[in-house]
Order: sequence, then C-alpha cells, then structure tokens
Amino acid sequence: MSDTPKPGRHRMQISWLRQYRKRLLGGAVALLSLTPLVFFNTADAATALPPQPGTFAGKAFDACAAPSSSTMATWLKSSPYRAVGIYIGGASRGCAQPNLTAAWVREQITRGWKLLPLYVGPQASCTTAKKSVIDNAKAGAQGTAAATDAVAQAKALGLSPNSVLIYDMEAYDTKNAACQAGVLAFMNAWTSRLHALSYASGFYSSAGSGVADQVAVYNKLGYARPDYVDFARWDNVVTVSDAAIPSTYWTGHRRMKQYQGGHKETYGGVTINIDSNYVDFRRMPATLQADWNRNGWSDLLAITTGSKRLYSYAGNGNYLATAGTLVGSFGGFDQILRMDLDKNGIQDVVARQASTGALYFYPGRSTGKLGSRKLLFGNMKSMRELTAIGDFNKDGYPDLLAQQKSTGNLFLYPGKAGAKLGPAKRVATGNWSNRNEFTGVGDFNRDGYQDLVCKVIKTGQIMLYKGKAGGFQAGVVIGSQPGLRDLTGIGDFDRDGYPDVAGVQASTGYLMLLRGSGTKLSGGIRIASGYKARAQLF
Repeated sequence: MSDTPKPGRHRMQISWLRQYRKRLLGGAVALLSLTPLVFFNTADAATALPPQPGTFAGKAFDACAAPSSSTMATWLKSSPYRAVGIYIGGASRGCAQPNLTAAWVREQITRGWKLLPLYVGPQASCTTAKKSVIDNAKAGAQGTAAATDAVAQAKALGLSPNSVLIYDMEAYDTKNAACQAGVLAFMNAWTSRLHALSYASGFYSSAGSGVADQVAVYNKLGYARPDYVDFARWDNVVTVSDAAIPSTYWTGHRRMKQYQGGHKETYGGVTINIDSNYVDFRRMPATLQADWNRNGWSDLLAITTGSKRLYSYAGNGNYLATAGTLVGSFGGFDQILRMDLDKNGIQDVVARQASTGALYFYPGRSTGKLGSRKLLFGNMKSMRELTAIGDFNKDGYPDLLAQQKSTGNLFLYPGKAGAKLGPAKRVATGNWSNRNEFTGVGDFNRDGYQDLVCKVIKTGQIMLYKGKAGGFQAGVVIGSQPGLRDLTGIGDFDRDGYPDVAGVQASTGYLMLLRGSGTKLSGGIRIASGYKARAQLF
C-alpha cells in the first residue's frame, strides 16, 4: 500500500494512481515468485489455529516480504504493532516469501501476533500495473478462480476458515466504466466464492477509487460486498472513520485504514520498511441457525408450489443464490421445518403428512440430501403452526413448538437423544389462532432464551415473544408487514450479531430480509426474486 512510488520504483504519471502499494512491484526483489504455497504445507492439522485476525483493534504493519521469525520476536517486544499483513499469494504479488511457511504462521500466532492475510491477484484493466490485469469480459470467472486459489494458499499456511482474506486492488481510473464494471464483477465473485468456502472477504484499495466504488454498490441487489474494508488514506490520522465511507457502512468493527505509506521504523535495533495501518476488526458471529450447507452463512429452504419439490438456496450474507439445489420431494406434506434433531451438525427436515397427520424425521446428509425417514408421531392433525424453536428448555436438544387448534394453547415437544421428540408440555395459553407465520428466530434479544416471532393476521403486525423459563413473555411489536407471507427465521443472515427474518412480498414475489437489531426489525431489503411460486419457507 503506497501513497507515492517508493524510491527506485517506476513512478506513476497519473495522479489517480499515486496510492500504489509496495507489494505490487516488490522493492529490491527482482524476481516475482509464483510458487504455489500449497507445496510447502507443514501445518499441524490436528491443532487448528484460530481464524485470523479474529477480534483485534490496534496498529498493524505490512512489509513486502514476511520478516524473519527473530525480527518478529524483536518487534513484538519493542514495537507498538501487534498485527502484521502477510502476502499469501496472487499473480501480482511483488516479493518472494522465503519466511512465509506454515511453521512461521503458527509461531507468530502462538506468540500473540494477529495476521492479516493479503492476496494480490489481477488488477483493474485501467491501472498502469500490466503484469496481470482483469479481463473485463471474464471478470467473474477470474474472481472465482482468485478466491479459490487464495483459500488454497491460506489452508496451506494453516489459516483456518473464517479468517479474513483481503484482496489488494490498487488504485484505478474510476472514469473508465468498463474497467470499473470489471472490478465490481471480479470482487462480487471473489466474495461469493470465499463465502462458499467458509472464509470472510476483505477489500483493500484507495479511498478515492476502489473503496468509492464499493461504497456506491453497498446496497445493490445481487452484489456480494466485502465483509471488511481496508482503505488507504495517507494522512497519518490513526482512525477508521472517513468522509468517503458512510458511518452506516461496514459497521460492527469491520474497517482497517492504511494511514502511512512506505517508510522505515526501527525497534530493538531492527529496521523494516513498512506501511502503517490501524485495524478495527471483530470476528463475524456465526449464524447459529439456517446454515444448510455448513459454510457459515444462512441459507433458505423452500417448496415449489406446483411440484412440491424442496430446494435449498445458498446465502452469502448479501443475497440468496438464484439457482436452487434439489433436496427432495414433499408432495402431500402440509407442515415442513428444519432442525438438527439428531445433533450431528447437519440440519434435518421434519415434515407432517397432510392426510394422516404423521410427523416424520428426515436426517440431513453431508451431501445436502436427506436420508430415510423415521416416524416421530402417528397423528399431529390437532396441531397447527409447527415451529422449530431451538433449544427452548436449555437441555441441549432442539425442540418443536406447535399450537393446539382446539384450545389455542402453545405446546413444546422437547427434543430427546436418538432424534426423538418427547411428550408435549404446555408453554403458553390463550387464543393464538389470530396469529400465523410462527417462526423460531433464535435468541433475538440476546438474553439467553430462544424467542418466537409471528404475525397478527388482521393487522400484519409482527410480534416478538421473548422466551423465558417455561414459557414466553408478553408480546411486543417489532414491525409491520401486512404484505409479507411465509415469514421465516433465517438466522443471522448478515452476521452482524442479531438474528434476522425473511419473508415473501406477495405482490412481487420478492424475498425480503428484515434485519434484526435486538429490539425491532428493519423495513426490509430484497435479497432474491421469483418467490411467487415458492411457499413454506424455512
């Protein structure tokens, strides 16, 4: 990351390219090393390292080549830095990395360093760095390939899933529309692929070019924005606030700033040419529910209204995949939900047969398909609004909630060992028949109890019933969506720490995300289209 070319570098003549990070040209290193790091994997797979950098707020530095282990030890003792950027790969990486091995990574993390993995792949087609550039017509495929390679390099070094992999996109001409579109297509694919592979996405660029373009598409439907932003502004101001980035964007400790370009610093008698950064990162919380494909992001299951086929739609924190993956066929079933009833880490399906009322358990498989069904109850016709409510009674097993039609009361069917449900226990009284769209949302208000969301049929008000020992507290209004159907708790879709809700806008078929805040739901943003012919979302 550089605000001006370093001495001895090829000086840029175009002002918008002044922020040119030293990792591209490699300083005094004459030869570009493209040796795949996967061939040097000595990581101890038996002891996984924590995701990097995890939660960290403080100063970081990056050098073109990873310093020696002895240098790192000296700087840990004497310098103000506690995190270091490491260049793990990419066709545009500027320096050979003789020190960067799995053993080096493990040693630094064990000592207490936080690592910031950086990947320097193809650059914008309108930058002057022509060593490797994006083909705008193939930008999406290139972004996918770069992310796939970045994950391979990360794994070879022992960098665990959920680590943040930061793409280094040097400054480019934002007035070149084709180039700009190529960068956005590339980064959309980069982030989507990283999420599919269980890694978090970071993006580095200058505040005036790459970061400005990311700001412009922050809320664009179908665009997978990076989870973390790393921006360069060489003003020596140690902060992550910037006028170019709205305060509501990349909130929740997801920012990093390079505040000083290439310069030398000496600690403990050891000098390194570095860039200086300030980091405010927090590890994204797990979604806790709705992760069908087990990559860390919430997904959706839905039934097609005609064929009654069940499909899964992968989420990436910004939107759902358009194409679904067939899970099974559920013609003749009127209540379908999912939970990990057998507690093997893979979500299962529980479904009621309309004609008999029989409730069946379908174990989920690692392939995304379902195993042979097992009967749970012979007749559940007397119940409505069957709902996966999580571990409501806190015994370690997921539970099922349902309303008794004759009395209007709510009953809990506690999960048991062996993928079973125990006898019903009443947990709420009153006429719940004037409400529908029951859905378990997890711990919405983060008080340690599982909560219930449902909709008042007459008004469209969305009600939250906070869980408590043995039942629910009085309901509170957290939103109003009379035009939405098939409300479903979709876990922490955007991984901001709060459970969210999704539902179908009946008039358009749009799937809307209602972001949770712990006290209410947002007005809704579109995360998918074409759901008029899909029902029973869960």
